Amino acid sequence: MKETLDKLRENLNKVIRGKPEAIEHLIVALCSGGNVLMEDVPGVGKTTLAKTLAKSIHGDFHRIQFTPDMLPADILGSSIYNPKDGKFDFRKGPIFTNILLADEINRASPRTQSALLEAMNERQVTVEGTTYPLQAPFMVIATENPIEYHGTYPLPEAQLDRFAMQLVIGYPGEDSELEILYSRKEKDPLDDIEPVLTCEDIRNIQNDIKKIGIEKSVAEYMVRLIRSTREDGRVKLGSSPRALITLSHCCQAKAFLSQRDFVIPDDVKSMAVEVLAHRIVLENKAKYSGVKNGEVILDLLGKISVPV
Repeated sequence: MKETLDKLRENLNKVIRGKPEAIEHLIVALCSGGNVLMEDVPGVGKTTLAKTLAKSIHGDFHRIQFTPDMLPADILGSSIYNPKDGKFDFRKGPIFTNILLADEINRASPRTQSALLEAMNERQVTVEGTTYPLQAPFMVIATENPIEYHGTYPLPEAQLDRFAMQLVIGYPGEDSELEILYSRKEKDPLDDIEPVLTCEDIRNIQNDIKKIGIEKSVAEYMVRLIRSTREDGRVKLGSSPRALITLSHCCQAKAFLSQRDFVIPDDVKSMAVEVLAHRIVLENKAKYSGVKNGEVILDLLGKISVPV
């Protein structure tokens, strides 16, 4: 399985140059069954990354461009009248897929954004009283423009809490940007991407990851970190128990990708910012004094004793 996952990394690195850490975190999210939120400026490769991931696992891929006039039915689907038999038939929406790219999610109204909550948490959708399971694996990769942009709605805390990670790709370095230019001179590298995994492989990996051990002292380390976000004076709203569960799953996936059958404190440190930073809400005084969510998580990590 290691060679197969190495090929997945290779595929993603072909289309997104110079961002190995973001790619590694995306693979962790996929293997742990989590969803990913990418907040970044347009044009840095968020859509291309999602398409490459779907193509690499031979999965279905749907993209939804979120707009202010979009309705929940545009995501979930709706019943269509069939004149032949006089009945209404349910027509599935784009959410019925393996990899769903929710592009510019914060351009849609809160009502429309909420249509994703059940799918992201329970892997099912309920329409007109009927529940429909989603195929596995199912992953939402949502992109959002920085909140200062015109025509955006802030994502509510309940929705942010359902994203396993928030990733920032950022602008590439000078050498990487030059590689991007030449790699797309004649054709798109995405055209040459071949599947290296199947959806069944991903399901098997997700089941194997659940068996990765977490020693009690490491579990207590994670709990202390989560609880510290609720006790810090700079934080108005700390991380939830769901955040703890998500952190543990991501650490198990990180250990699996490192070919270990147990979690170590370094796994927690490597995952903490991406998993927890978007789940805390800062006090206004801290926020307007320039404190960043990620800086708070790093500061708390430095204060908590590490198990040995």
